[in-house]
Amino acid sequence: MKLGLAIEELHRSENHLAHALLAASDRHKTDHEVFHVARDIARWSQDHVQALAAIGADYGVELDADPADDPSLLAGLRQKAAEAVGRRPEPGMLMLADLRHIHREAAGVSLDWELLAQAAQGTKQKELLELTQRCHPETLRQMRWANGKLKASATQVLVS
Repeated sequence: MKLGLAIEELHRSENHLAHALLAASDRHKTDHEVFHVARDIARWSQDHVQALAAIGADYGVELDADPADDPSLLAGLRQKAAEAVGRRPEPGMLMLADLRHIHREAAGVSLDWELLAQAAQGTKQKELLELTQRCHPETLRQMRWANGKLKASATQVLVS
């Protein structure tokens, strides 16, 4: 079975999604919704990383249970830069780019959860299937948040 490879890829993808959310949060500190919601939903991906690491051992993969953190110095610099440019028109375009990136990352993670769920169901791996059923809906919510924020922001950013 190649379930270990799928778990490893999903672990990597969830880490990337968490990083994208945290980076967007830091860059758009002046937009309180983006700052706070992105941080909150990044925790979901970090929780998924931990859960995948815990179950990975059962499938022959050793994964780091600690989600890769954003170094605090770099995060601090990004926040200061966001504050400095937060009142200029370009941050709107940067926010749209960040939200598009988050949506694409979340869509890829969602597909990975779907593939893992299908394999778990087909091989009757109950614990793995339960993990996918618990985590995949949160990934879908991350994707819907990015899409909704894009819809809410696009007109103002693109026509102003």
